[in-house]
Amino acid sequence: MMGDLFDITAKRAELTPDRIALEELATGRRISYRALEQRTGRAAGLLAAAGVGEGDRVGLLCRNRIAFFELLFACARLGAIAVPLNWRMPPAELAPLLADCAPRLLLAGAEDRDTALAAAGMAAGDGCPVIGLDDPGPQGYEALLAAAAPLAGRVRWPGDGIWYLLYTSGTTGVPKAVIYTFAMALVNYVNISQAVDLRRDDRTLCFLPLFHTAGINLHALPTLMIGGQVLVLPGFDAGRVIDLLAEGRLDALFAVPAVYQDLALHPRFTTVDLSRLRHWGCGGAPLPDVLVQRYLERGVRVCNGMGMTETGPTAFLMDADRAAEKIGSVGKPQLLVTVRIVDPDGRDVPDGKAGELWFGGPGLTPGYWQRPDATAAAFTPDGWLRSGDIARRDEDGYYVIIGRLKEMFISGGENVYPAEVENVLARHGDVLEAAVIGVPDPRWGEVGRAYLRLRPDGTVPTPEDLAAFCRAHLAAYKVPKSFVILEEFPRTAAGKVQKHRLSSWSGSGWGSG
Repeated sequence: MMGDLFDITAKRAELTPDRIALEELATGRRISYRALEQRTGRAAGLLAAAGVGEGDRVGLLCRNRIAFFELLFACARLGAIAVPLNWRMPPAELAPLLADCAPRLLLAGAEDRDTALAAAGMAAGDGCPVIGLDDPGPQGYEALLAAAAPLAGRVRWPGDGIWYLLYTSGTTGVPKAVIYTFAMALVNYVNISQAVDLRRDDRTLCFLPLFHTAGINLHALPTLMIGGQVLVLPGFDAGRVIDLLAEGRLDALFAVPAVYQDLALHPRFTTVDLSRLRHWGCGGAPLPDVLVQRYLERGVRVCNGMGMTETGPTAFLMDADRAAEKIGSVGKPQLLVTVRIVDPDGRDVPDGKAGELWFGGPGLTPGYWQRPDATAAAFTPDGWLRSGDIARRDEDGYYVIIGRLKEMFISGGENVYPAEVENVLARHGDVLEAAVIGVPDPRWGEVGRAYLRLRPDGTVPTPEDLAAFCRAHLAAYKVPKSFVILEEFPRTAAGKVQKHRLSSWSGSGWGSG
């Protein structure tokens, strides 16, 4: 079948057995593709001995580590379904997810073992046993792995087979599980590898959480498929990333805007040699124009991209040659992606006009786990995925994401797109980051409220100053009527601001106008 995969670790062990596949930077542990294949076989045997079979779910609650990939590949061999879970959630939030996916087994790292046990106990049904990835005893992962009989399992992984489930990060509501198939992995490999020019000698950094599509797919899994090396960090550490850049140990990097912001604020950012990293990619949320300029000043062209959990995720990526010229663009649809921009009646709009972005192609999810209602709502009857994003295409075929359809508000009869206002506020000398929402207003229906993070080396601007700055760049109806200062924003794992939580987030505020 089109989109079928062959056992990735077995093939890589055959092709490049002695090359290093993964390195844990926290422990210094490194394993070759031969060792990854051997440990994956034993992990499959471990799961089978625990009663896991085809179609069964396996929960994974851990920080970034080599064992995650062993278990991900082991599930593929068995035909089981891996379910990476959000370790930032407390047991009360995890329990409904466990009840939804009903895992046969749950594996957890030391930091999250107590949370796993509590969540498993709270979940409806019989719960599930928990294996500690760091437990030293005979029932710990390493001991069970050593005792397990290696299992070859399936050589061919069917394209339409379910490999894993990813619960959406929930910027607006309750998470639902996006189904990931083997074909989606193959399509994403094609899309991102040709866009980035991924090579077999490349080293990439896996630091975004592995319960998020970017953690798995940008660029860890494609790098393992091509035979490169994945450096694994438990989480983001700006100083450690700066060290890796200085050492020239990275060739391709994907990060979210919050990471690029933190790196730019690091004391060594202005002096570290950035030239040895070949490709800088960004997604998860719009990268402010002012931050793009900051990196250009250091000779770095950050390539904005855009995708969704539901698109595998790679859909758009800016080409480096025109990144400086087309600041704000997410580039063009990649090789195995097709898109439309449509009006509210589903009719294609001309270049330059805004509309909702729809996706097509072989890399789309087939839907949501046990949610036919949500699947039907996300897709048109003829199979186009409604993104909920508002976009436009310019005369050169480059796309710009204007904002989310659900975030747009109407002030005095005029449409206001928060992303446009946020981009302007980010250019203010004292503003580090901005998030804008619409709030009710008795006169205008809705008006903007801007939540701000200030630069650590700046001053506190007045609301009048901020309003005047916005008015110099925006029509009056787009200028926020109130401003709130926050120390930090509530975020998803992808770095997106959870705007539905902003009003209850602590901060200081004052109004203007």
